[in-house]
Amino acid sequence: MVDSSSTARNTATMNASTSPCLSMNEKKHWWLSNRKIVDKYIKDARSLIASQEQSEIAAALKLLDAALALSPRLEVALELKARSLLCLRRFKDVADMLQDYIPSLKIANDDSGSVSSSDSSSQQLSRERVKLLPSGNSDPSFKCFSVSDLKKKVMAGLCKNCDKEGQWRYLILGQACCHLGLMEDAMVLLQTGKRLTTAAFRRQSISWSEDSFSLSNFPISSDISTLIAPPTPPRNVAESESVTQLLAHIKLLLRRRTAALAALDAGLYSEAIRHFNKILEGRRGAPQGFLAECYMHRAYAYKASGRIAESIADCNKTLALEPACIQALDTRASLLETIRCLPDCLHDLEHLKLLYNSILRDRKLPGPAWKRHKVRYREIPGKLCALTTKIQELKKRVASGETRNVDYYALIGLRRGCSRSELERAHLLLSLRHKPDKSINFRREV
Repeated sequence: MVDSSSTARNTATMNASTSPCLSMNEKKHWWLSNRKIVDKYIKDARSLIASQEQSEIAAALKLLDAALALSPRLEVALELKARSLLCLRRFKDVADMLQDYIPSLKIANDDSGSVSSSDSSSQQLSRERVKLLPSGNSDPSFKCFSVSDLKKKVMAGLCKNCDKEGQWRYLILGQACCHLGLMEDAMVLLQTGKRLTTAAFRRQSISWSEDSFSLSNFPISSDISTLIAPPTPPRNVAESESVTQLLAHIKLLLRRRTAALAALDAGLYSEAIRHFNKILEGRRGAPQGFLAECYMHRAYAYKASGRIAESIADCNKTLALEPACIQALDTRASLLETIRCLPDCLHDLEHLKLLYNSILRDRKLPGPAWKRHKVRYREIPGKLCALTTKIQELKKRVASGETRNVDYYALIGLRRGCSRSELERAHLLLSLRHKPDKSINFRREV
């Protein structure tokens, strides 16, 4: 009896001691099976992406989503997903996926985080930023980001995450930000991505032997600078060249916009219009978000110089690119009221009121978090009260019959009592400038 009872106790003890091992083996087997499934998804997605066809890339995106559902932080799957979204031109999805790396969004979050940090950052920005728009003549909500501050934010994040996270984020997100019109963010991200890629390749090339640097792996160029510069891996040559060209185009657009805003600030409206024309009528296209901003600024310049028809046309183009642009609706309504076109003015103000009500209902500005707005949320209630009063006054004027005395002379920029030849010439110029076959070509994107 003693021997049997001791044997039973020993058997129970052995079972108890081996049960954790069995559970650990089961967990290990489950983890290994998930890893195999994820590896298969990634392998299939790579083969689909290599075809460079839109339908195949869309199918690869579904496989990558399934892989990320099993392993949400897998770096390879995240990179392939971001590149697939970029190939499919789903730039907003790329920005939503990597919005934590957008420098201007980091600045906005840091500035709203605490009073002391916002005070110090605002003082620093005021020292570094060139104020291009005065608060009296233009909308004070338009502002230019400090590129040096953006670089500091990016580099601060790099010091923490460079070893843990891949460097592909900066190049892919930079291209997406460029297409979305976030030009300053795009420039900083692309420059940072190029710098990190070059540094990583230099660290890698230190361990290479001399035989690894064969001429067959690198493009041969007659330029002596390409022979002196460090070699680039063959798979990154095309991407590096495209990023360099994109950076040069971004810098050109920013320089022209800065010159135009400086002329607008100085009251040189014809000079500002000339600089904006270089951007809007250039041979190479620009992102729609950037174009909408330039159209809005040129509308201000046209309005200040008394060219009402051109200003209304630019407001129309801004609203075609950005239907929820508050400044375009407000500016066009004031222009229509100037020429006494009250029904159309009332229509724009009603549209603006609906937009304000939707903002108050949702308790946030429209669009994603990274989208720039020229108005603050706390200003909406006061603007809505003033807008409601304005709408009531216009309705009274319309009810009294003040709807048929539109000032067409002011619309085309002529004085009353002008000659018939001047009237015909002004009408011809407006017809040539705003004819339909030219107006359909303004939506151009890089």
